[in-house]
Amino acid sequence: MSLLTAGFDHSPSNADEPLPIIAAPGIYTIEIYPQRHLMVVRAQGQIFKTYPIAVGNSNTPTPVGEYQIVYKGKDWSSSFGPRWLGLNVPWGTYGIHDTNKPYSIGQHLSHGCIRMRNRDVIDLFEMIPVGTTVIIHGHVLGDPNREPRDLAEGDVGAEVQLIQSRLKSAGYFKGTCNGKFRGSTTAALKRFQRDHHMVPNGVVSAKVYEKLGLLE
Repeated sequence: MSLLTAGFDHSPSNADEPLPIIAAPGIYTIEIYPQRHLMVVRAQGQIFKTYPIAVGNSNTPTPVGEYQIVYKGKDWSSSFGPRWLGLNVPWGTYGIHDTNKPYSIGQHLSHGCIRMRNRDVIDLFEMIPVGTTVIIHGHVLGDPNREPRDLAEGDVGAEVQLIQSRLKSAGYFKGTCNGKFRGSTTAALKRFQRDHHMVPNGVVSAKVYEKLGLLE
């Protein structure tokens, strides 16, 4: 199947409608530590359970940031496994699910989603309500020991959302900070580049990161 966004491991089919499971917010939080391949579930702030996981590879990383579980489904496909917990990442479809590649647990091998063992994702599914906060730790620009990637129109991700936010704070970008690098972001970036004596090519280079205060 074709991958429509970086967040897809596979395109789900024959999915159940999202389940109307709502509980009092704040009871549980989920923390994801990609470098440790670890999920920590907290109940009222205290560690309640931990699970080994697989996360995104270097080309399609698991998105860093704070999100929410916005829907839950069962038996989406053989690739997704028995349970799916979808996240509200604005630039793509990302979630927590089982995998038909159990050897990937403990590795950076997904297309950005968070993979779990079959029994673990069923356990999590029964426990966690829609609305639960999911915090994915890491450096939003990637490995802090190397230069962040250049960005241009067509790119998506946390870095794009951060650039949009900085441009918006500076008065250049008027759109929604959704992590999707489209024409409005390009136009805002070019205006910023002109005002800061850079070539207005619409590409987020190391110099742009520096001028926006994201690199020293």
